[in-house]
Amino acid sequence: MPRPPNLYACPDIDALAPLLRRYILQCQDAGIEHHGSFRVAVSGGSLPKVLAKALLLDSNGSPDDTAQFGKWDIFYADERCVPLDHEDSNHKLVKEELLDKIPEKYGKPTVHTIDTKWLDDVDELADSYEKDLIQTFAAKDSARFPVFDLLLLGSGPDGHTCSLFPGHELLRETEGWVCSISDSPKPPKKRITLTLPVIHAASKIAFVATGAGKQEILHKIFDTEEGHSIPCGIVNDGGMDKVSWFCDAAAVEGVSFPRKSSL
Repeated sequence: MPRPPNLYACPDIDALAPLLRRYILQCQDAGIEHHGSFRVAVSGGSLPKVLAKALLLDSNGSPDDTAQFGKWDIFYADERCVPLDHEDSNHKLVKEELLDKIPEKYGKPTVHTIDTKWLDDVDELADSYEKDLIQTFAAKDSARFPVFDLLLLGSGPDGHTCSLFPGHELLRETEGWVCSISDSPKPPKKRITLTLPVIHAASKIAFVATGAGKQEILHKIFDTEEGHSIPCGIVNDGGMDKVSWFCDAAAVEGVSFPRKSSL
């Protein structure tokens, strides 16, 4: 019988970083062993800063504590329909917080950015990014959905994740890999996003949520019936124990869902 999601809680971000690092590198090693690379999708928001803190920690020298960035295929779980150097770009945020700071000795990841020639046509932009996924994950007709080794996601104060918002019609998408959204309730309005079926198909899904500002939504997601209809809660229900949440104590204060402190 499927087990519920894992909720990991640490006293603070300094304690959370090595735990998150260990988890990501376990996913990395599994992916490399299975198909020679680590296929990961990341979101923006506050996530890249925490990822950098975790992944740029000094290795302890053991093979299982080494980030083999040269074997990483990094995709974006969602992206805004803006130039790559725009302040709203998730790529710009990940690049500045993490990618530009990776020591050369660990190699450089392959980063799959949006094709900015389609910025004026968000539907074409989504189609273009889906084609990029198809090239990496095999022909679409032979793969129902791409299977990422890991999705690294965040949660908005309304419980949205990627660019999947509460009550939005994209939550009912069952076929597409990447979809466009032109009416995002949070600016910028035009974005592309991975769909729920793609998220649920991933081998592992990790949310990172820190700070007291996350208390209310985490309580709603984990402790209330309403939480099952919120995008993050839908991911929890579809992913079950493939889903792990990494939080600091401030974020889970008042949350009654059972929590763990180690992998």
